[in-house]
Amino acid sequence: MKTENQKAWFFVLPVLLLVAFNALIPMMTVVNYSVQETFGDNVFFWQGLDWFQQILRSDRFHAALGRQFMFTFLILIIEIPLGIAIALSMPRKGFWVPVCLVLMALPMLIPWNVVGAMWNIFTLPDIGLLGYFLNHTLGINYDMTQDPIAAWVTIITMDVWHWTSLVVLLSYAGLVSIPDAYYQAAKIDGASNWAVFRFIQLPKMKTVLTIAILLRFMDSFNIYTEPFVLTGGGPGNSTTLLSIDLVKIALGQFDLGPAAAMSLIYFAITLLVSWLFYTVMTKDDQN
Repeated sequence: MKTENQKAWFFVLPVLLLVAFNALIPMMTVVNYSVQETFGDNVFFWQGLDWFQQILRSDRFHAALGRQFMFTFLILIIEIPLGIAIALSMPRKGFWVPVCLVLMALPMLIPWNVVGAMWNIFTLPDIGLLGYFLNHTLGINYDMTQDPIAAWVTIITMDVWHWTSLVVLLSYAGLVSIPDAYYQAAKIDGASNWAVFRFIQLPKMKTVLTIAILLRFMDSFNIYTEPFVLTGGGPGNSTTLLSIDLVKIALGQFDLGPAAAMSLIYFAITLLVSWLFYTVMTKDDQN
């Protein structure tokens, strides 16, 4: 009888401890706060599911959630096609390949708070380069601090600039993994560029596109730093996404119970939609 060596579990133990410290313990703390009320001095009062009912019936929560879904929807319908188009236009061989890859990776290397600060200065209507150009050169009345539409255009543009590169790099990785034999067969059959993309490139990119869509959904749906630094949720509450509203409740109002309940609902929505995305996009593979 073969004896199993259980010593390998000792190598996994540090990872398990790290995950428990960084994920499970904070999660249980949030769960604890979500069913209790506290007025300080570490004194808690049992609330049950009251905070969850309050959040789910709140017009403020529904409005912030709607803005969050709108932001994520706009990000996905812009960045995914744009990333694929840029990846298709990039060279596959030669000197310019590493140059293009480095240039694509540069925006993702910039910290999130720095990106928000950069675009805040860049788009200020009077002193910002872009803001001054739009207002005084092109004659467009642009002021993201006063106009909600301008604020939305600005945060969408900022995120597209920052994260389209991720879609580009993943799509490019899928493209370069396609064997040349497929292209040679398509050329012999006289296939058009659209046919090559639809029947060769897009199916072969399905796995990386699934990863790209899931990553971009989760990141855009939980985004906080960049729009908060850029607009602070304004003008008014026009760009107050669910993540920003959650921080305002937790740290601004110090309502820990409602904030904890909202964070759990937020987490559940993220998991549910991510699962739906994954299920739909891998449905053909499972059949």
